[in-house]
Order: sequence, then structure tokens, then C-alpha cells
Amino acid sequence: MEYPIGEYYCKLDAKGRLLLPSSFKEQLGEEVAKGFVLRPGLFETCLDIYGMDDWRKLQEKLAKLNPFKKENLVMMRRINAGARLVNIDGSGRLQIPKDLVEKCGMVKDVVITSLPDRMQIWGKEQMEQSNAQMTDGEFAQMLEDRLGNIDFE
Repeated sequence: MEYPIGEYYCKLDAKGRLLLPSSFKEQLGEEVAKGFVLRPGLFETCLDIYGMDDWRKLQEKLAKLNPFKKENLVMMRRINAGARLVNIDGSGRLQIPKDLVEKCGMVKDVVITSLPDRMQIWGKEQMEQSNAQMTDGEFAQMLEDRLGNIDFE
């Protein structure tokens, strides 16, 4: 699945409904009808949102792990913990379950951003705090270290 380009600033209403911008929904195209899987972020205080095809790919990778190794079971359980199937309603809203809203500290202002294999939904303050953990200089160095020796041709 191709995820929307850019960051989208949205408002979360008191019932946990997130009104998605029309340009965001347009980029998702027909994927909207398939639904999404929402789960707590693994490393940060955000929500990961997967298109159904990408969620299935992740589950296929997990299914290849040996289920008779305890650490594999723990990993599979933790990755799937809190996962919920969600749909965008006729009004263009995504209902985020109350416990996930609370877990991620989302109040009203949220940001949706895309990664190659999923999207993330952040409380605006949490995203700003996460981004502030790395300076621009540190980020530039990380880019050079990780991508500087790759031939992109």
C-alpha cells in the first residue's frame, strides 16, 4: 500500500473520532474501504496504523517464527497486543478506541505521518517531544552514516 505523503494535522473530538483531511483520504484511494489495523506504537507513544495488506504481511512474517520458542511467542503477543480493526465512517472520521487515546496521551491536536509500511498517529505534543530528542546535527549525521554509502542509481 502507498501511504499519504506528508504530515496531517487533525483534531480529535471528545468521543475519540478523528476527522481526516480530504487530501489524506484521496491519497488512500480505494484502500479506505478495506479498513485499517490500529495498534500502540512499539517504541514510542503513538499509534501505528496499517493498511490491511501490510498488516497481513506483518502477520505472515510473524507466522514464520518458531512458536515453540518462548521469546517468539512473547514478541508475537506484544506486537499484536491492543490491535484493533478500524474503519473510516461515512463522515470521513476514524474512531480511535478510548483506551488507545488515553495510552498515547492524545488530547485534541494530533498529527498523522507516514512511514514506508504504515502510518503513525501522534498527539501533537508527544510528536514534538519525540522529535526534540535528536538535534538537526545528530539527524544529519545519522543520515550520512546510514545512507551515505548507498549508490542510489
